[in-house]
Amino acid sequence: MDDLYDEFGNYIGEAESEEEEAQTTGDAAEAYVLDEEAEEETNDQQLMEVDEGPSNAVILHEDKQYYPSASDVYGPDVEVLVQEEDTQPLSQPIIEPVVQKKFTIEETELPPVHFKRDFLTDLTNYPDQVRNIAIAGHLHHGKTAFMDMLVLETHDMQEKLDKKRGRKREEQLRYTDVHVLEQERGLSIKAAPVTLVLQSTSNKSHLFNILDTPGHVNFADEVAASMRLVDGVVLVVDVVEGVQVNTEQIIKHAVLEDLPLTLVVNKMDRLMLELKLPPKDAYFKIKHVIEQVNIVIENTIPGRGEGRRLSPEKGNVAFACTSMRWCFTIQSFAKMYADFYPGSRDLPGFGQRSKTIDAAKFALRLWGDIYFNPASRKFSRKPQEESSQRSFVHWVLEPIYKLYSQTISRSPKELEEKLDQLGIRLKPSQYKTDAKELMRLVCQQYFGPPAGFVDMVVQHVPSPKDGARRLLERYYTGPLDTKTAESMLNCDQDGPLVVHVTKLFNSTDAKSFHALGRVMSGIAKPATSVRVLGEGYTLEDEEDMVVATVTDTWIAESRYSIPTSGVPAGNWVLLGGVDNSIVKTATIVAQKLPENEDAYIFRPIRHFFESVFKVAVEPINPSELPKMLDGLRKINKSYPLITTKVEESGEHVILGTGELYMDCVLHDLRRLYADMEIKVSDPVTRFCETVVEMSAIKCYALTPNKKNKLTMIAEPLDEGIAEDIESGKVNIKDPVRVVGKFFEENYGYDLLASRNIWAFGPDEMGPNILQNDTLPSEVDPKMLRSVRDTIRQGFSWATREGPLCEEPIRNTKFRITDVDLASEPIFRGGGQIIPTARRACYSSFLMASPRLMEPVYSCNITGPADAVSSLYTILARRRGHVLQEEPIAGTPLYSVRGLIPVIDSFGFETDLRIHTQGQAAVSLVFDRWSIVPGDPLDREIKLRPLEPAAAQALARDFVLKTRRRKGLAEDVTISKFLEPDLFRSLKESGVLDG
Repeated sequence: MDDLYDEFGNYIGEAESEEEEAQTTGDAAEAYVLDEEAEEETNDQQLMEVDEGPSNAVILHEDKQYYPSASDVYGPDVEVLVQEEDTQPLSQPIIEPVVQKKFTIEETELPPVHFKRDFLTDLTNYPDQVRNIAIAGHLHHGKTAFMDMLVLETHDMQEKLDKKRGRKREEQLRYTDVHVLEQERGLSIKAAPVTLVLQSTSNKSHLFNILDTPGHVNFADEVAASMRLVDGVVLVVDVVEGVQVNTEQIIKHAVLEDLPLTLVVNKMDRLMLELKLPPKDAYFKIKHVIEQVNIVIENTIPGRGEGRRLSPEKGNVAFACTSMRWCFTIQSFAKMYADFYPGSRDLPGFGQRSKTIDAAKFALRLWGDIYFNPASRKFSRKPQEESSQRSFVHWVLEPIYKLYSQTISRSPKELEEKLDQLGIRLKPSQYKTDAKELMRLVCQQYFGPPAGFVDMVVQHVPSPKDGARRLLERYYTGPLDTKTAESMLNCDQDGPLVVHVTKLFNSTDAKSFHALGRVMSGIAKPATSVRVLGEGYTLEDEEDMVVATVTDTWIAESRYSIPTSGVPAGNWVLLGGVDNSIVKTATIVAQKLPENEDAYIFRPIRHFFESVFKVAVEPINPSELPKMLDGLRKINKSYPLITTKVEESGEHVILGTGELYMDCVLHDLRRLYADMEIKVSDPVTRFCETVVEMSAIKCYALTPNKKNKLTMIAEPLDEGIAEDIESGKVNIKDPVRVVGKFFEENYGYDLLASRNIWAFGPDEMGPNILQNDTLPSEVDPKMLRSVRDTIRQGFSWATREGPLCEEPIRNTKFRITDVDLASEPIFRGGGQIIPTARRACYSSFLMASPRLMEPVYSCNITGPADAVSSLYTILARRRGHVLQEEPIAGTPLYSVRGLIPVIDSFGFETDLRIHTQGQAAVSLVFDRWSIVPGDPLDREIKLRPLEPAAAQALARDFVLKTRRRKGLAEDVTISKFLEPDLFRSLKESGVLDG
C-alpha cells in the first residue's frame, strides 16, 4: 500500500486506470459541445490518428471538470452573469411568456358575407356605382345600431347571434365599436369605416363606403375629420328627442361645407310603444322633427335653405326602427304596395284601366296635406268625408301600428293566420320566442331589406366622380388647370397617385397606425414609393415632406380589413407604412407628377369646436419621461382635435374638448400607447387676452441698436370680425382688393385702411389684425416694405403669447402709426425688428385696458319637468345661467339651454345627475369667448389663499394663478415693455401709478 504514494503524499500508483478516468471525464465534457466544427475535427482525427500513448499529467481535484461550463453549452457569444442571490421577484417568471397585446376587437378571419368579395373589389373600379357617406347625429339616436342593421344585411352572422344566451342575447351588436372603451361605455369614441355592397329596390348593387361617427359632442372632431372624406351625410334623428345640440352642429357644418344631407327618422317604434301616440298625432310628431331640421338649415344659410329642404316626397327622408331592423322611404313603401297588389283593382284610387300601380305617382300622394277618402276611394287636398285621413296615416302608419299590435297581442295560432294573409311565414318554433324577437322576425319579412335607404343615398348623394369638384374647389390649395387636378376631377385610375388622408387608426397592438384616406386619383398599391406632404408643406418650405413606401393597402371593414392589390380612385383606402410623419392630416402624392408639376396639399380640417379643456401630465417615475413623450405623440395622431405642448416651466399640457374626451385620451395614454402610470393635474382651461379701449397713448419701441423706432396703437376689433376670420369668410392670402372689399362692405372700413391690412394673427386664420396706418408722405414705402415680413413675425409672436399670462391675444387690432428706419439694411434685420415689433405690440396692448377672456360652454339639458328646477340652482352656483326652457313637442321631456364658464364646469355633469337621479342628459358645447369680470392689472385687489375670489377680482385671480403655474414672474409690469424715457414721462404725468 505504501508504494502507491511518494514522500509528498502524491498518488503514483495504478497510473493507467487514472489516465483512463481522466480521459473519460474529458470525453464527457467534450460531448456537450456539439457544434459543426467539433464534428469536423473528430472526422479529421479518425482519418489521421497517431497513438501518442497515455498522458502522465497530474490533474488536481479543483481543476477537474465534471460538468460543462455555461460558455461550453451556449457558446462564446452569450453573456453569462453569475449572481450571489436571486434579485428577481417571485411574481415575475424567469422566462416571460410572449404576450400579444390586443386593444381592439377584431375578427380572427374574414367573416362570411352574402356577396363575393371579388365582386366588392370589382365594384371599386366603377366610381359611378360608389357612394361615400357619413352617418352622423346626436348621442344614442341609433347611428351604430343603423350600421349594425346594414352589417347584418350583408354579413352572415345571424346563427352566431342566435347562439348567445341570457343577457348577451339582449346586447346590441355594436359592430363598428372596436375600441375597448366603446364596448364598456356603450358609446362610439372613434369614427369607424365600413365598406358594404347594398342593393337598391331595382336589385342593382352599389358599393357603399360608410363612416359611423360618434354622437357625443366631445367627439365632434371625429365627425369633422369624417366629413372631409365623404360626398354626403346621412343624419340620424331620434323621433322622440328630435333635433338635439349635436344634430344642430352637424347640420350647420354639413351645410357650410356644401355637403348634401339626407335624413333618417329613427326609433319609430317609440311613438307606439313608449309615447303611445295615436297614428294621427304620430304624423304631426314626425312632421315636427323634419321641420326642426329644415329650420336649422334655413337659419344657417338664410334665404337659401329652400333648395336644401328635406321632405319625404323628395325622397331624401327615410323612416327606420333599427332595433327591429327595418327602414323605408315613402317611395319604397309605395313599391311594396305595387309588388303586393299587381293589379289596380285591389288598390283604390287608381282607375280600372291601369294594369299596374305607378309607385312613383302613388308615393307623391303619401305625404303632406293629401287626404284619402275611403268611400269615394279618391285622394283630395281637403278631407271630404268624416272618415277621411291623411294618406300617410292611412297607408303607412296604420298598417305599421296594426302589425305591431297584432304581433304583440295575438296568440300564435291567430297570429299565424293574420301573417299568412300578408305573405309572412315563420317556423313554428319562432312563434314561441319572446315578443321582441318575434316582432323583429315579423318586421324583417314585412319590410324586407333596407333598399329604400339605398335608393335615397344613390339619388341624393353624388358619386365620387361628381363630388370631386366640390372637394377640389373647397380644399385643394393648388390650381385646377393642371393635369393632376384634371385626373382628380375625373377620378382617373390611370392618373398620378393622390390620396387625401384625414384619419389615423391604431393597429391591434397599438404600436403603429394605419392611415385612412380617399384616393383622389390613380391607384393606391402596396410597395409604392410616395411623398407624404404634411399640413405645413408649401412650395417655398418643403420641410414637412417625407418619402415613404406604402407597405399594405386594405379595404377597411371596422372589425377586419380586406387586403387588396390596389384601391382605385374614388374609394377609401387604409394604408400601412406611411404613418410615421403624419400627425393629423396629410396629402400623399406620387414621387413624380405628370410634366413635373408641383405638388400641392389639401387644406387642414376646419373643426366646429375648440380645445379649451386643459390638464398637465407627468410620469410617476421620472425615468419614464421618454416613454410618456412617445405616448403623447401617438395620442396626438389618434385624436384629431387634441393638442399637446410643453410650457416654458417644462410642464406637459394636453388640450381637449371636454371631460369624457380627456378621460378617453388619458386612458389611451396609460394603457394603449405608453403603458405606464402618470400623474394628472386638476383640470384648468385656456384663456385669451383682449382689450376693451384704444391705447391711451401711442407706444413706441426702439430696436436694440437704437437705429429703428416702431410706434403702435392697439384697439378692440368690431364685433363679428374675429368670427368671420376664423370661419374663413375672409382670407389674408386673397388679393388685396378682395380683402379690402370685404372689410369695406361688411364693416365700413375706408379704402386706405382696408387695403393696408398686413396680417391676421397669430396665424392666417387668427382673430387679430395688423394694419399699416403710416402715411406715404411720412414713411418711405419702399423701406417699409423691406421690413414688412419681420414686423409681421413680431406681431405673430406677440399675439400667440400675450403679456398678461402668455395666453393668445384675441379680438385686437394693432395699428402701426409711425416707423423710423435706419438707411442701411444691415441695421434693420430680423434680429432687430422682430423683438421690437413684439414689444411695441405688448406696450400698446397694456395701455389699452387689457382684459382676460374665458371660454364658455353652451349647456343643453334634456329631461323631465321635475329635473329642470334643480338645474337653475346648480348653474347659479357655477356662475352659469339658463337662457331658454321649452317642452319637447309630443313628449313629457323638457329641453333647457344655458351657459356655463368652462373653468366652473368640471364635475357639473356628475353634479346634475346626482341631483336629478340620472334623469337628465346634458351636453356641453364650446359656445363663445367671454370677458372675465374685473381688471387683471388692478394691484389694489387683495387675494387670500384658499378663499374664492370676489366677482370683480376673478380676472386678477386667474392671471396671477396662471402666471404662477407657468413659472413666470408674479406680476405683469408695464415698465418691462415701455421704453425708459416714455415710462418716466408717463409716471411724471400721472398716467401710470406704479
